[in-house]
Amino acid sequence: MKRYVIYRRVSTNEQGKSGLGLEAQDRDIRLYLESYSDQPFEVVAEFTEVASGSDDRRPELSKALDVARKHGAELLVAKLDRLSRKVSFIASLLDDRRVQLRVAAMPQADKFQLHIYAALAEQEREFISIRTKAALKEAKARGVKLGGARDKTLKRNQEVQRKATERAQNVAGLIQPLRDAGKSLREIAAELNRAGVRTARGGQWQASQVKRTIERLERA
Repeated sequence: MKRYVIYRRVSTNEQGKSGLGLEAQDRDIRLYLESYSDQPFEVVAEFTEVASGSDDRRPELSKALDVARKHGAELLVAKLDRLSRKVSFIASLLDDRRVQLRVAAMPQADKFQLHIYAALAEQEREFISIRTKAALKEAKARGVKLGGARDKTLKRNQEVQRKATERAQNVAGLIQPLRDAGKSLREIAAELNRAGVRTARGGQWQASQVKRTIERLERA
């Protein structure tokens, strides 16, 4: 029987107290267990942590790893960045022969693919940080006042785009295999609805929404 130890992480005390972010992780984990896991399976233990993705001090993760090693269970996380945002930290876990890592949003990914993804994600974050600093420096040189209403609107729009991209990435692990299988946009929408996956507004998927999600994933 396949065994799992589930690990969730949220970034701040506010998120931990309100449950923000946990619901999405629970959904992705549930979808993986229902759609991709060997049957039957057993969830040995579940752990939830409130910590920054760049903080390696993870008492709950340490407990989860200990239990996984003891029971020969796979450590199951919703997304790779829930484990850590540091490629070095992820690499150390991937190198541990007693730890089997499974990412719900990338159900078919092996250790090598997860390592590559973590490295690319870290590079992307570094580039975004450098690009943002450069843009602010250029704006300041042009005499643009930062922190005004226009900047607030820009930040709000950026946050909307970020959340939209994050939602797209949450369903990428479901959409991509269906695309690879040659399914049409309408058929993919039907599969998502059949699996109980909701759109950002909690509604049913349409072909047009699948198309926009795929385009957003390609841009990301």
